[in-house]
Amino acid sequence: MNERTTILIAEDVEINRAILKEMFEEQYEVAEAENGQVAIDYLYSNGEKVACLLLDLVMPVKTGFDVMEYMKEAGMMDAIPIILITGDDSKETEEIAYNYGAADIIYKPYIERVVMRRVKNVVDLYSHKNHMEALVQEKTLQIQEQSKQLKETNEMILDALGSVVGYKTNESKEHTRRIRKFTRIMLKYAAKFHPEFELDEEHIDMIVRATALHDIGKLGIPDEVLLKYGKLSPADERLMQSHTTIGCEILESFSQISDQKFYDYCYDICRHHHERWDGSGYPDKLAGDEISFVAQIVSLVDAYEELVTENAYHTPYTHQTAVQAIMDGEEGVFSPMALECFQLSNEEFQKLVEFSDKLSLL
Repeated sequence: MNERTTILIAEDVEINRAILKEMFEEQYEVAEAENGQVAIDYLYSNGEKVACLLLDLVMPVKTGFDVMEYMKEAGMMDAIPIILITGDDSKETEEIAYNYGAADIIYKPYIERVVMRRVKNVVDLYSHKNHMEALVQEKTLQIQEQSKQLKETNEMILDALGSVVGYKTNESKEHTRRIRKFTRIMLKYAAKFHPEFELDEEHIDMIVRATALHDIGKLGIPDEVLLKYGKLSPADERLMQSHTTIGCEILESFSQISDQKFYDYCYDICRHHHERWDGSGYPDKLAGDEISFVAQIVSLVDAYEELVTENAYHTPYTHQTAVQAIMDGEEGVFSPMALECFQLSNEEFQKLVEFSDKLSLL
């Protein structure tokens, strides 16, 4: 914070300026303005240096009220105390001056010890106030930075947990990366064509990070079911489907260490990424817009990613075959919004799959 060491005297009568200057020149730098416009120009260029403004109300070119109006518009009133110097001791003038934001009023003729004491009191008060505000701002920034670091650490922990799920299910890191990339692409189009979702970059980033935990519940599924090759029995299928609710139970233990919005996205995606638009999904049999737009998008991404990835149930589909299967409803009914964003994402999905396939051959 810059130290304020200047008293600005705005007074059109030269002898009055000289009297005031003599009072303060040993303690402060003194700047003079013979009219309101000169005072405004000085404040514009050197406002950060001014500890106090001694302001006459009646001046040529611009009045004292004009100066105060400028300071109010420039946001200077809280930083620079204004002491009015006037020969008009009417209650009306006093009321107007204080309503404008004057800190004090000194009446002419000047009594030196009174003027000096009142200026000192006002300057000390504002200096202390400005110092405290600067400290509060500094502490606020420190707290914000600490909160940011804590948030990043917590999310790194959750991301690492997402990687553990990949190892447990024999899924590659590329699977998690592609889920994130596919989700980001579709959210980009959702933000562009569906402003009602109020999606900005911050929320898109949060949703994309949350997808890393969509299958965290698989940590609670026995290996003999999770890694079983071929079609599951009805009992095993029910057990496998429970990974959505198991995942939410796991996430609840993280509810106090994560940003609430991020946690909400994680929970919603984990629980509802197997719901379907027609109510045929699980675990809650949600239908239509009972399913959040986030879960609508991630459910389609998850279905697409499973189709184009080799697993225990099938060899990988080509991009075009996977697209056709989803559009034909072979993977369940998805929302019109999700299908719209999926079609808009077609070329980008294809490039991403082809690039991943090339990497797997290296």
